[in-house]
Amino acid sequence: MTDRIKHWNLRYRAANGRGRPAVVVVPAGYGPERPSPPLPLVISPHGRGVPPTDNAKWWRDLPADGDFAVVCPGGMGRRLQLRSWGWRGQIADLARMPDVVRRDLPWLRIDLRRIYAVGGSMGGQETLLLLGQHPQLLAGAVAFDAVTNFYLRYYEFAELRGGRGVQALARFEVGGTPRTNPFGYALRSPNEWNRQIAESGVPLQLWWSHADKVVDQRRQSPAFFKTLRSLHPKGRLEPVEGSWSHTAGTYSFVQLPGAVRWLGLVSGK
Repeated sequence: MTDRIKHWNLRYRAANGRGRPAVVVVPAGYGPERPSPPLPLVISPHGRGVPPTDNAKWWRDLPADGDFAVVCPGGMGRRLQLRSWGWRGQIADLARMPDVVRRDLPWLRIDLRRIYAVGGSMGGQETLLLLGQHPQLLAGAVAFDAVTNFYLRYYEFAELRGGRGVQALARFEVGGTPRTNPFGYALRSPNEWNRQIAESGVPLQLWWSHADKVVDQRRQSPAFFKTLRSLHPKGRLEPVEGSWSHTAGTYSFVQLPGAVRWLGLVSGK
């Protein structure tokens, strides 16, 4: 963290009643003694297992470059904290973040016409679900390395190191396997919401890597993009393809700067 930005810690009550932390990243010049002008707000859901403090650090001083704020919620699934995997209660919590920030940091004025969502990996999955379920909230969204078919992802977990354990966590969180609870996995799959996303008119940028070592993108984001494009979305839709290993390795210095430029939050090439 540099002296150009400041992290503010707050707590909110999740959909299941549990208290959860959030970190808000704000340009350093604003605070209780110097209220901000109306600022754009980025909702930044985290990746699987990533605490909100780490997620906030990855934003570095980008909010100072563009004069915007970022909220990094701790997240809460149906059962699990850092592995919410797009539970509907978690998505509703993400949609409440502008109100949570305004309640706890009243000096931080939010431009409600400029609310965005940006996330990678599981955070990308939840960004797309937020867009599909609350399209009226957002002015733009960017998702990196996202899982778009969670039904299929359950079986892909087995290919990862420690994947059987991740499958066990997914069964606990969702409440069964894709065969015993297909509806539960469908609700957490952005591809079940692609028509709502296409109709939303919200600009969307999708990043994926053909060398992703965590999410097998042969059957995830590219297939989602192809279907979405076939629906003739009302908003701008742009793909970004590459060969990085997964979000965490390049997130702070490649994906996030690219996203905020594309959203018009910072200037420059």
